[in-house]
Amino acid sequence: MATRDLPSASLDDATSVWECPGFVATLIAVAGAFGSYALLLPVIPKAVVDGGGSSSLAGASTGAFMLATVLTQMVTPKMLRAVGYNPVMVGSAFMLGVPALGHLLGMDPWIVLLFSALRGMGFGALTVAQSALSAELVPVKFLGKSTGLLGISIGLSQMFFLPVGLSVSREWGYSWVYIIAAGVALVAALMCAAIPRLRPAPVVETSQYEYPEEQGTPVTATWKLITVPALAVTSLSMTFGAVSSFLPLAVEEVDPVLGPAIAGIILAIVSGAMMVFRYVSGWIADRKGMPGATMIPAQIAAFVGTALMAAVIEWSWSVWFLVVAGILFGGAFGMVQNESLLSMFFRLPRSRVSDASTYWNMSYDAGTGIGSTLLGAVAGVFFYSGAFAAGSIFIAGGLLMTVADHVIGRHRITEHSNMRARLRQVPVARQAVYQARRVRRVATRPVEVTKLVMRRPPRPGWKRREEPPATDQSAGS
Repeated sequence: MATRDLPSASLDDATSVWECPGFVATLIAVAGAFGSYALLLPVIPKAVVDGGGSSSLAGASTGAFMLATVLTQMVTPKMLRAVGYNPVMVGSAFMLGVPALGHLLGMDPWIVLLFSALRGMGFGALTVAQSALSAELVPVKFLGKSTGLLGISIGLSQMFFLPVGLSVSREWGYSWVYIIAAGVALVAALMCAAIPRLRPAPVVETSQYEYPEEQGTPVTATWKLITVPALAVTSLSMTFGAVSSFLPLAVEEVDPVLGPAIAGIILAIVSGAMMVFRYVSGWIADRKGMPGATMIPAQIAAFVGTALMAAVIEWSWSVWFLVVAGILFGGAFGMVQNESLLSMFFRLPRSRVSDASTYWNMSYDAGTGIGSTLLGAVAGVFFYSGAFAAGSIFIAGGLLMTVADHVIGRHRITEHSNMRARLRQVPVARQAVYQARRVRRVATRPVEVTKLVMRRPPRPGWKRREEPPATDQSAGS
């Protein structure tokens, strides 16, 4: 367990996720931090283009942000174990907000990339800390709901601040967006003071969590446990990087009249759908006792939604079709976020929740950064419809990996068993099912089963035993 300043009994006796100390404060702090992030996410690329920069530089601004995010996430678990959650969350919220003021200096490439990277450092530490903290603050029975509520907190924040950033920039100018983003992040840093002082539990050695009945079984490498959920969330976050960066610009090109007004609404719809369906996915996972039920349907919906975005932009359909596409993609992305995070929590031991959070956030943010940069280059050649079409291809690749994992077999993967071990157990499982059916037939139809057994060829050296004559009772049965 983590080091706490609260009695552990208060956590174990909680009858609701809302009774867990510090959970509400964490939701508010995370909402503020993601609000600062959401304010600038579509604004910086738009400011670059409006300032005479290329779409490649606009995409690279998000790419630099996410590159710094991923690099910071790699060292965040060590920082959490060294100093605890509170200092890391306060410092990360500060770093996420204050460098936003650096964009006041202009839209030169070095300014855009430098301050985007500095904000990315704060965002990287924050994302790892908040995901792991949501698992530390609640008992395992509420894990699905806690991650779902965390998604609602993030979704509400993005649903509000994404269109606000675009509206403020259009009415008052980009400078006010930078100032507001810095102030919101500082409010989030102050809220972190209400979170209980926690440190992640030390990583347990393999010999301490191996099951006695599986002594000697090689421990599965972590990358084998997390690859499929990591690819699932990465494939969608790559497309989300293009959606967040280029969808407002694409909408304005499709409909110059309604475009500026509806662009923010569509981004809000995407965030709202992410929020609602992420919680729904967590609720379903808690009911079933394990994640994975909504992963494949969600990936299919994301593919359809992204392909619809590409079609609307390519053939200049009504921008209202983008509302449907936004609901499909946003809802699917929310489900995949929750399913992939819970899968990593499920597959790794409890003592490594901060590591699971790191791997998930690295997959998410690396996908967002790569998608923004790569699809930004695609947009420069094949326009925005080509970027969304390429995004749908990424999603299809992640879907194929998930389907392959599902076809091989639904199984519980933990640190002491792996897919190869499960495949070796398949004949044993089939034999057990056969034996159970055979025993059931013996109990219900004794005469026919006896005849079936007696038809087997005798083993060498064994004398066949004559079948007893049927009595009236057996004949009647």
